[in-house]
Amino acid sequence: MRTVITGGAGFIGSHLCEKFLSLGHEVICVDNLITGSLVNIEHLRANANFSFIRHDISHPLELTGPVNNILHFASPASPVDYLQYPIPTLKAGSLGTHNSLGLAKAKNAAFLMASTSEVYGDPERHPQSEDYWGNVNPIGIRGVYDEAKRFAEAMVMAYHRCHGVNTHIVRIFNTYGNRMRLDDGRVLPNFMGQALRGDSITVYGDGSQTRSFCHVDDLVEGITRLLFKDFHEPVNLGNPAEVTILEFADEILKLSGSKSPIVFRPLPQDDPKVRKPDITRARNLLGWEPKIGRSEGLERTLRHFQEKLKALGKTTTS
Repeated sequence: MRTVITGGAGFIGSHLCEKFLSLGHEVICVDNLITGSLVNIEHLRANANFSFIRHDISHPLELTGPVNNILHFASPASPVDYLQYPIPTLKAGSLGTHNSLGLAKAKNAAFLMASTSEVYGDPERHPQSEDYWGNVNPIGIRGVYDEAKRFAEAMVMAYHRCHGVNTHIVRIFNTYGNRMRLDDGRVLPNFMGQALRGDSITVYGDGSQTRSFCHVDDLVEGITRLLFKDFHEPVNLGNPAEVTILEFADEILKLSGSKSPIVFRPLPQDDPKVRKPDITRARNLLGWEPKIGRSEGLERTLRHFQEKLKALGKTTTS
């Protein structure tokens, strides 16, 4: 089996590279390294079944030989990133999806696209199930990511219906684990980095907004099962264990032993007030649900950030 992973040097993409190598696949990692890093895949470079191509998937990609699977994970994925790179984000979702689908069609390969819970926007239905169409501001600052992914989903379904491409769509909810960047901008690395450095913990709004956090190992297992399933509509993957942001900040402080104070800042534009996946479809279709509880997952991830900060000489807690 020969599997192409776009965005393969990113946080989730690098874990997917590991997973498919462990299944005996030849893995071709494609990344332009805007937000991905060679550090994430350095341990894979010696594997004879692994290769890396530095390429922007918003431009056509040509590969010789057969391809069995294409997983399209190339896109900036945090507010810090897609606000810094709004046009590359739009291109990754539109042109990048088009190019990846074209390759899948030409190679008769299975195709799986990384969509996101952000297609639901600031939801008016809670929890969010796949039949909910969302509440998205198309011209807001987050629209470059939200609408890129919504367009990408439409493109994927069109290729399935018009060309018979074997497509899959995963809607990924908040995911965390090793290889998240310290400057990722999302709430977990923000809180852990601030706690370990002894900085103030920044909570936006009053902290009553909710999120649901899924460990990357659980997510990768769900993605793998979906790729090999004869199902083509979107599937939510995430952990339905919901927590408020303020409660989450307290969890991080207790886990890290930090004495950092909590400070409050204004809520960013269009920031979702709630986020919780309905994973009924994933349970029934894939026999999947998260196995790693938040306490265990956070302990693993905290050790990862402690090591990164110690290497930089910037941690104040043990």
